[in-house]
Amino acid sequence: MKDVIVTGATGFVGSHLSKKLVELGYNVHVISRPSSTYENLESVKTKIDIFEYNQNITELINYFEKVEADIVFHLASLFISEHKSDEIDGLINSNIKFGTHILEAMSKSDTYRLINTGTSWQHYKNEEYNPVNLYAATKQAFEDIIEYYVKALNFNVITLKLFDTYGENDNRGKLINLLGKFSKENKELKMSPGEQKIDLVHVDDVVDGFISAYNLIKKNEINHDKYAVSSGQEIQLKDLIGLYEEVTGNEISVEWGGRAYRKREVMELWRDFDKLPNWEAEISLKEGIKKINQT
Repeated sequence: MKDVIVTGATGFVGSHLSKKLVELGYNVHVISRPSSTYENLESVKTKIDIFEYNQNITELINYFEKVEADIVFHLASLFISEHKSDEIDGLINSNIKFGTHILEAMSKSDTYRLINTGTSWQHYKNEEYNPVNLYAATKQAFEDIIEYYVKALNFNVITLKLFDTYGENDNRGKLINLLGKFSKENKELKMSPGEQKIDLVHVDDVVDGFISAYNLIKKNEINHDKYAVSSGQEIQLKDLIGLYEEVTGNEISVEWGGRAYRKREVMELWRDFDKLPNWEAEISLKEGIKKINQT
């Protein structure tokens, strides 16, 4: 089986993708930071190769030349919803500099296939480009850098733009992951008025999206195609709470309007997108909530 490289493999989505690739028989190589922890990869840690990148691009290039990967899945990123001034360097280093180092290492090792990860938040108010926050702006900046490698060096790239992801054993501080905790502890949850919309895609479906993109890029001559990974369903936040109560039978005490909307709250979702071909979300939100509640 072929060798593949995954960045961001220690994160929630990246770890699920890495485990799926191992299950499919690929030789999985993970690029992580020296400070990374590997709890999410514990079940496959002996089956993958780990390279800890210390920002030395020469060593990174040498590693790429050694691996001779068929493709790179680039999921590594730093997400900050509302940045502080002292967080700018982290966003630039993680979301632009590191990704550019990956592209350069690919170019020096004749590795020309890339599945990149973007965000629906690059499209505030359903516009072609309007970043919700600086995080989304760095995602767009990296896409623009990719264009050089596509046009000058004939890279084949698919960018998958993700909506909200969720799933079992997710330790990220997302609302859907905290509902069970608030219900058990009988704590009142202070929320905005709750009229903003979200699109929740189960992590298993997201992983299938990455695999589908890989199959697509193997069969077609692609420059830089961009697709959304969407459930096709949207739900208002206040209705999500109601659905959770309906599915689980657990009540959640909510103070609607207990906190203000963020400055650029996403009230209406990006919908003017191309959907990933030959892929559909299979796990409904009801089914996904049941899965979360069982863990």
